This record gives sequence, C-alpha cells and structure tokens, in this order.
Amino acid sequence: MELVTVKIDKPEAVNFILGQTHFIKSVEDIHEALVAAVPGIAFGLAFCEASGKCLVRWSGTDSAMVELARKNAMTIAAGHCFIVFLGEGFYPLNVLNTLKAVPEVCRIFCATANPTEVILAETEQGRAVLGVVDGFRARGIEGEEDIQWRKDLLRRIGYKL
Repeated sequence: MELVTVKIDKPEAVNFILGQTHFIKSVEDIHEALVAAVPGIAFGLAFCEASGKCLVRWSGTDSAMVELARKNAMTIAAGHCFIVFLGEGFYPLNVLNTLKAVPEVCRIFCATANPTEVILAETEQGRAVLGVVDGFRARGIEGEEDIQWRKDLLRRIGYKL
C-alpha cells in the first residue's frame, strides 16, 4: 500500500463537497436533490464508479463546474467517491443536509472553498479516500477583536441576524 496526496484543482473562491456513496444511482439522485434544494443552483457533479467499466460518471447544471468535477474526480480516482463543485453564489451550507439525506451517501469528507489535499491509500486493487487536509493549521486562539470580526462577518453575509 502506498499513501498518496492529491490537491483539489479549482479557482480560489469555488466551494466543493467531497463525499462517498455506494451506488451508480447516486449521480441522478444527488443531481435531483441539489436542484430540489436550491432552485437555479449551478453545480457540477462527478462520481467514481467502483465496478463494471469504472468510469467517472457526471452530471450538473453548469458546464465549468461539471468540467472541474470531472477533472478532479479523475485525479482522485477512488472508488465510490463523489465531488460536487458549486457555482458562484452557492454554498455547501445550503445543500449539505440535503446531500447527507440521499440514501446512497455514506459520508462527507469535506465541504469547503479552502485549498484542499485528499489523502489516498493506493493498493493493487484501487484507491480509497482516507481523509482530507482542509485549509491550513491553526495559528493561535482568537481574541476579542477576532470574535467581533467573526460575528460581524456572519451578519454581513446574512447567516446571522
């Protein structure tokens, strides 16, 4: 077995969700769940099939996000993982619980816009996602100014009143 890391390749501000599912039906079910959860959502989805032809299956509503999803899924190439890239103005917070409720979804590894590395185990049989490095390591403890900045940010972007 070999440990491998793969960097998610994306524009800085783009959010994505990386997860694991268990069935080819997931592509259609995840697509349907996303468009039902957020009308007009722009996204691209790719799924690494783990048997049969072992293809990267894909869907979406935004061609640029679909291309990001297909390219990154092929780079990860771990069985039954899926990746969803969200278009500008759409955030994981708005769809995460919907994705978790899709019956085939087993787990979510991350939902982020941060620079991300996927940690993979590679064997003769294939690859498995072990986890992710999401962003950077902590550099300190927030102080009073940092607390105020956080609270102001959440209210400015409309997530708190």
